[in-house]
Amino acid sequence: MSATPFVIERTYSVSADQVWKAITDKNRMKEWYFDLSEFKPEIGFEFSFEAGPEDKKYVHLCRITEAIPGKKLAYSWKYQGYPGDSKVIFELFSEGSSDTKLRLTHEGIETFPNDNPVFARENFQAGWTELIGTQLKNFLEKKGA
Repeated sequence: MSATPFVIERTYSVSADQVWKAITDKNRMKEWYFDLSEFKPEIGFEFSFEAGPEDKKYVHLCRITEAIPGKKLAYSWKYQGYPGDSKVIFELFSEGSSDTKLRLTHEGIETFPNDNPVFARENFQAGWTELIGTQLKNFLEKKGA
């Protein structure tokens, strides 16, 4: 089992401010991420959501650990009723005059139960690739995102 964090980077043809709003505004987040009842990019803010296969939803428990507007957002990520604790980090980098690179790092995946295939590294890789590589990209490229 690898202790190597999962990292994905994508560059979008929008400003860092637009990407920041997409990853921190709950009304924008529901368009590409998850529909959260509340979200504030403030250290200590806790949020949760359900996600997973249709036959079994998992409650994700998260707490903001770092928030630097326009640059970095980090939060803990665990599952209700399961051991393990991980961390998700979004970092934004301006690329030239109009592009923004997003680097997402998910650390601690190996702390989740390895006897449950839902927690397999490949599932996190597939999920984040879909969210960051497809969903967020499509959202940001829509008019008015």
